[in-house]
Amino acid sequence: MEPTAREQTQHISGHDLILSSRVVGTRVYNREGDHLGHIDDLSIEKVGGQTIYAIMSFGGFLGIGERFHPVPWSLLDYDVEKGGFVIPLDKSALDGAPHYEAAEIAELGGPKHLAYGDSIYGYYGAYGAVPYW
Repeated sequence: MEPTAREQTQHISGHDLILSSRVVGTRVYNREGDHLGHIDDLSIEKVGGQTIYAIMSFGGFLGIGERFHPVPWSLLDYDVEKGGFVIPLDKSALDGAPHYEAAEIAELGGPKHLAYGDSIYGYYGAYGAVPYW
């Protein structure tokens, strides 16, 4: 029986936990193997400690025109062979996904977080993501 991705990852790292510093910078691919971007940051719910979004950097060149996509954490699967995360979207679907400028990302967990969440989960719900609240 083939080991699952979780079992493979656990075998390689020796445990189930990973430091956020090792997640940031990790490449993101679609199911076809195309490189889409990388994880720029994480959004973690303070009280429960659950990772809610992986903030994916996508587009731009040398930081100019870069867009930040909060992708629900539940949509990311780590692929040991690729050494990166895989999401169930292609590039065109990601183009249409909610995205924000760097200054707006700071508001993601602020007083308007439910409005942001409605937009984000409204889009990614088609891919199986459900709101954390």
